[in-house]
Amino acid sequence: MDMKKLVVLLATGFGLGYSPVATGTVGSILGVGLVAAMLPLPLGVQIAVAAVLSLLAIPICHVAEAHFGKKDDGRIVADEYLTFPLCMLGLPWVEHPWLLGVAFVVNRVLDIVKPPPARQSQSLKGGLGIVIDDVISSLYALAVNHVIWLLAS
Repeated sequence: MDMKKLVVLLATGFGLGYSPVATGTVGSILGVGLVAAMLPLPLGVQIAVAAVLSLLAIPICHVAEAHFGKKDDGRIVADEYLTFPLCMLGLPWVEHPWLLGVAFVVNRVLDIVKPPPARQSQSLKGGLGIVIDDVISSLYALAVNHVIWLLAS
């Protein structure tokens, strides 16, 4: 498999981006797996890994956008799943599994709503424009998820 095909495979979430409905939500499911894989890591390392994954999403989405020839093509879901770990940082979801479901929904709602400056950031070109709104929305979701946890505990 050549490098471009591999990058497009990653960008489409190993095919999840071809879902006939809710491609972003379906693609985000891979982010749950990333969060689980990061579980044994100390929080500081989790933060670093989440930042690196978000940065890796930029060139992956950039190549895929050029491949599909359409700005932020719906088949591209790497921005959703590679930024999802951001909204889970520091949450005790293993001890309280309901937090994972709530965090997933909060993240998806905020990604769809795109509170400022997330919506405005989409005007940036290429992979950065595809990913930055998801980073911003995931950081909003991180804050909301921690508030929910504080209120529930």
